[in-house]
Amino acid sequence: ATSIRAASEGCGSAMKKILVALTLVAAPLQGQQITGELELETRAFPRPPLWADQSRNNVSLRFQPEIFREWDRGRLTFQFEPFVRLDYADGERTHVDIRELSFTRAWDAVELRVGISKVFWGVTESQHLVDIINQTDLVENPDGEDKLGQPMVNMAFVRPWGTVDVFVMPWFRERTYPGAAGRLRLPLPVDTDGAVYESDAGQHHLDWAVRWSHYLGGLDLGVSHFSGTSREPVLEPGVNEAGDQVLVPRYNLIDQTGLDAQYTSGGWLWKLEGITRSGIGDRMYAFTAGFEYTLYGVAGTNADLGLIGEYLWDSRNDASVAPFADDVAVGARLALNDVQSSELLAVAVVDRNTGGTFVSLEGNRRVGQDWTVGLETRAFLGMQSTDPLYALRRDAYVGVNVTRYF
Repeated sequence: ATSIRAASEGCGSAMKKILVALTLVAAPLQGQQITGELELETRAFPRPPLWADQSRNNVSLRFQPEIFREWDRGRLTFQFEPFVRLDYADGERTHVDIRELSFTRAWDAVELRVGISKVFWGVTESQHLVDIINQTDLVENPDGEDKLGQPMVNMAFVRPWGTVDVFVMPWFRERTYPGAAGRLRLPLPVDTDGAVYESDAGQHHLDWAVRWSHYLGGLDLGVSHFSGTSREPVLEPGVNEAGDQVLVPRYNLIDQTGLDAQYTSGGWLWKLEGITRSGIGDRMYAFTAGFEYTLYGVAGTNADLGLIGEYLWDSRNDASVAPFADDVAVGARLALNDVQSSELLAVAVVDRNTGGTFVSLEGNRRVGQDWTVGLETRAFLGMQSTDPLYALRRDAYVGVNVTRYF
């Protein structure tokens, strides 16, 4: 109870600001429906932690409302989506963010978006190499799928030969990391308050990106380029103000060019993501390539079963800040296509050199009209001391979440 009160108090001031902002924004939008989610999440860690201040169980609350309004027959839209997490065990996981706070104006062949927003690029299942606009909210989930809102100006030009998106980003978001009491952390805590930057402008460095996307028959294609502050920091040993040993995140300037492609043919989806990046050491290259094949109406039922296979490669090998340098991913996606929208996704990523395996299992099922129940499992099996995920070898967990939609 004491931990819950501490987490609540630590987040209280930010919560009040969010609620005040909601009130101010909602006032001129009377008559509009406010939707959102309220989630209770529990995680159980079967194995004891490596560090004494960590817990074997955790409970947290997530509150994520959304306000949406449109004018001029949908040509002008407003979206506001704050995010609040209260965590029982880890004070760093208790945090507030604005996922969306943007106005979008559309003309016949041009669209302008201004504010805080989220942008997703990518087609593969095991990782998204090309997805670089938004910073990873790592305290939310180790899979890297959750993102922080990014301040931006985005202009899209729609032409018969494709769509060109231009992004200007005036403010950088630092990556979140678990605290000393949090599970799924590195041997040394990351001192997020002591982050250093290659650019003298720090978080004010003006980043930019451009992407061309188009479809040709069954082929969806995207080519992108990003120039600015790397979303992946280099973690360097250091000492914080209290004299404790920590890891200090260093954010370098990079240029990254990416390609994402997906080809659809019958039940087959052929997928590719590739990047090349300069700015940190030697120029690096990485790609993820594979397929998903869907079996429709399995065993005469309404269920569909997708079989997943991918290969992950990174030219930096063991020096890679990413854990997947020469790995194979296999998995399956099951959709029952029932009234409850029941789904299950299982993926295992195996290191071809060490045999270390990362296992991910996600499932969800709707209950009634307004509730869903989800299951989430992450496991780190057979990790060797040379494996980038070795520090997480005891952090396998089973999580259950109950979400109320309104």
